[in-house]
Amino acid sequence: MWRMARKPPYDPAKRRELPIPKPIDAPRLEEMALAYVARFASSAGKLADYLKRKLRERGWEGEDGPDIAALVERFVQIGYVDDATYARSKAQGLLRRGYGARRIDQALGAAGIAEPLREESRGNGAERRRAAIVMARKRRFGPFGIGDKPDRALREKQVAAMLRAGHPLDHVRAVVNAVSEQALEEWVDEADD
Repeated sequence: MWRMARKPPYDPAKRRELPIPKPIDAPRLEEMALAYVARFASSAGKLADYLKRKLRERGWEGEDGPDIAALVERFVQIGYVDDATYARSKAQGLLRRGYGARRIDQALGAAGIAEPLREESRGNGAERRRAAIVMARKRRFGPFGIGDKPDRALREKQVAAMLRAGHPLDHVRAVVNAVSEQALEEWVDEADD
């Protein structure tokens, strides 16, 4: 009869030690920053946060401390990092996915985008209304739902979900209470005027 071989018990003394990463020096810090902006769309704040995290993890090799602000500023001057472009791109992506202005503001704030750029990037009234419709269509809220008018409990859940997505209450009510998709299209057209 065939028997399975037993695995020896775990011995922590035989555990493989992970190599300790070398501390970062100035050229390596610049290489890391360059690799980061080459791979990811980034704001100046996100780049600075990334570099600070890497320094916390690995330490600094050198007499003077690292000048992260100068490195980030140089990348901004060169054009590797552009907060305005990042903010527009991120905000438009969130609008297309159905998120509201408040949620966009949170995402841009977390990326370190300044308030004037956040204000410009939130989209106009028609774009924000269209984002509310996108979310309602995806989640089958309001006129996109199946069957008759939803009961009160279901409508409250729909309203709460849209509020969490960052839409203002007046937009949420307009979408959830809409009688048809045509009425919603007219509602968006009102914002264009």
